[in-house]
Amino acid sequence: MTTPLFHVDAFTDRAFSGNPAAVCLLPDEAAPSDAWMQGIAREMNLSETAFLRKQNGGWQLRWFTPAAEVDLCGHATLASAHVLWEAGFAEEGATLHFETRSGRLSAARGRSGAGRVIELDFPGEPATPATAPPGLLSALGILSAKFTGRNRFDYLVELGGEPELLALSPDFRCLREACSPARGVIVTAESGAAEYDFVSRYFAPVYGIDEDPVTGSAHCCLGPFWGDRFSKTELTGFQASSRGGVVGVRLAGNRVILVGRAVTIARGELVEAKAPIGA
Repeated sequence: MTTPLFHVDAFTDRAFSGNPAAVCLLPDEAAPSDAWMQGIAREMNLSETAFLRKQNGGWQLRWFTPAAEVDLCGHATLASAHVLWEAGFAEEGATLHFETRSGRLSAARGRSGAGRVIELDFPGEPATPATAPPGLLSALGILSAKFTGRNRFDYLVELGGEPELLALSPDFRCLREACSPARGVIVTAESGAAEYDFVSRYFAPVYGIDEDPVTGSAHCCLGPFWGDRFSKTELTGFQASSRGGVVGVRLAGNRVILVGRAVTIARGELVEAKAPIGA
């Protein structure tokens, strides 16, 4: 029995941009150990590796960085849905349901002006105003912020404009100490480009990711934040990492619909490290 493995770039329509994720299709029988999944994620050395296993008519989905399991991940969920449809593990028109550490998530096919997209139904994660912890702003390399807040995962920092955001060069050792025990810090600003409402960057050195290329779960916070600012329920964000990626956001009560595309880069299988049945 083989263990299929895919490499997918998410929140992009072009190879070698967006956020790369590995997607591992586990056997139906029994889940492998957490240590085995963590080992695979460490070996893949991508920001996230997703593990999928059929469960009760849907899919169990777990996400691991090279350093730890996380509670919510957008780009690896997008990559997982893309793989299930593209590789024929799910019917093309079916809505996919994922059981995760953040409850039930779903993915559906949609359309935008530029063609087909994937829509993810995620929980909203709004931030409330909060004082930045000691050392956070200095670790980012800034003196002050327009807004600082916190949700259950991350700190949120709003800057005065896009140029300031693009110029950030954090001290990641200090940032790791300042963020802990939070997952990371979202930095955002209003976009200077007409096609985007806001821009962002995301840093999570606590989880072994200095800068994440495109962070879907961060947009569960950014969507409500900028939706309130602009009095809009549909927005488009650009995550301004070196790879870059576009995330559409639609607000639906206490849920956030994340919209994006994905591209398969490689398909293969685990050989020497097949999932151990019943481990």
